[in-house]
Amino acid sequence: MMQMKNEAAKDVVSFANVNHLKQELPKTKEILNQSVADLYTARIAIHQVHWYMRGAGFMIWHPKMDEYIASIDGYLDEISERLITLGGKPYSTLAEFVSHTEITELKGHFSKDVAESLERVLDIYRYLAKLFTKGLEVTDEEGDDVTNDIYTAAQAEVEKTIWMLAAELGQDPSL
Repeated sequence: MMQMKNEAAKDVVSFANVNHLKQELPKTKEILNQSVADLYTARIAIHQVHWYMRGAGFMIWHPKMDEYIASIDGYLDEISERLITLGGKPYSTLAEFVSHTEITELKGHFSKDVAESLERVLDIYRYLAKLFTKGLEVTDEEGDDVTNDIYTAAQAEVEKTIWMLAAELGQDPSL
């Protein structure tokens, strides 16, 4: 009987800890939602590059954009679900994404060559690196190790992508 009471007490403490998280971490929730808006917009922008890309290197880079989109979808889902876990509400409408994103929307056209298209993707990834760095700082400040781990993993992949895109364009990654 005593063991059952101890287990029940542990469950109450666990529940209290989750509820406690829901009441706190305002900056973490804010950066998570900013990430949701920006990741969704990044996904759309990279898909646009995928559709409008033309020129030498198309056969290599067109399918590579699918990989980038899948990767961004993974971050988007994980970050959105973390926000929900913390009691937040991720942006989920086009209007919310547009009004909160920091990524500039550009009209698609076929006049860009592959290098110009890759510059657009590189700019987006550089922005995401800065965003994720801010996420690391905020989650450090608020003591949210789990969200910090999410940003750390995403940051590592984003930085590697920056390096590869920059190298393809004959640039230094400038991290």
